[in-house]
Amino acid sequence: MREETVEFQDEEGLVPQLGNDGQFHEHFRFVVEKGHSLIRIDKYLVNCMSNISRNRIQDAADAQSILVNGKPVKSNYRVKPLDVISIMLSYPPSEFEIIPQDIPINVVYEDDDVILVNKSPGMVVHPGFGNFQGTLLNALAWHLKDREDFNIDDPRLGLVHRIDKDTSGLLIIAKNEDAKTHLGKQFFNKTTKRLYNALVWGNVKEDEGTIRGDIGRDPKDRMLFAVFPEGENPNAKHAVTHYKVLERFGYATLVQCRLETGRTHQIRVHMKHIGHTLFADERYGGMEILRGNTTAKYKQFVKNCLEICPRQALHAKTLGFVHPRSGEELYFDSVWPDDFRLLIEKWRRFAQGKEE
Repeated sequence: MREETVEFQDEEGLVPQLGNDGQFHEHFRFVVEKGHSLIRIDKYLVNCMSNISRNRIQDAADAQSILVNGKPVKSNYRVKPLDVISIMLSYPPSEFEIIPQDIPINVVYEDDDVILVNKSPGMVVHPGFGNFQGTLLNALAWHLKDREDFNIDDPRLGLVHRIDKDTSGLLIIAKNEDAKTHLGKQFFNKTTKRLYNALVWGNVKEDEGTIRGDIGRDPKDRMLFAVFPEGENPNAKHAVTHYKVLERFGYATLVQCRLETGRTHQIRVHMKHIGHTLFADERYGGMEILRGNTTAKYKQFVKNCLEICPRQALHAKTLGFVHPRSGEELYFDSVWPDDFRLLIEKWRRFAQGKEE
């Protein structure tokens, strides 16, 4: 039986994905020899690289991270002599080291196998261009530095998923390889239980609903993702988001989101797709006044809200998983960070007519 390799996941999908610097970085390069037979690229790379499964190579091809002569190819592409193959990942291959730093982190739970953190908004998860220090991994390296089984040479330590810099909330980290493999499989198989809270523009019509739409990179802007009709874009992936209205504020709505799939920016892209962009989501247009009136008073109110929470109003509220050692199902909740809490309180007062 072929060995199964579990990929690292971010908050809404499998890596590799765009890193903190908005670029991909070449980690491996191969030039196909003259006279080489025409074989599938996934088979070719398995023969070239040690400790990597064909499944993992196929995942990388699906994520457009395998290039031939500078262009993405699928896993069934047949290599030809003198083809130049590049494997691109979201982080520099060896241009940073994880330096332990005594940075405060909010530990919600910890035992010998896992550590659960309520990540603050604005904290980058792992180092990259422009963020070589001060990241969550730097903080974890300090927190775990005295453990005998701690491996600082692992560029991702025990990360099995990720949430964006400007998203706050719960993140689980494995403290040993067995836990990393076990948790990684849970995220890969989508058996973890995660709920997000988000403030979105507009009055969401239905009390609850489901958004279905393939998600892939926007052809007009590779920094963005977009929704495509099912089957239209071969590089887009099936995505399903379930939402439930928690509170209405007239021109904005507090919603709870549950991801059936995990794609990059899934909540942000799906909510925008149905006309309810996340409040203060600069990348997807949420810094603009998308609902409301044109009075100076209202404009000032929105401006004050953006000053309170100048990042996408998205918080990873809960996380449930099966403990890798005990097999016990654990479920954790988290408190909103101050910026999110104050933002909701301000919109609540506005809806009640109490906001001056």
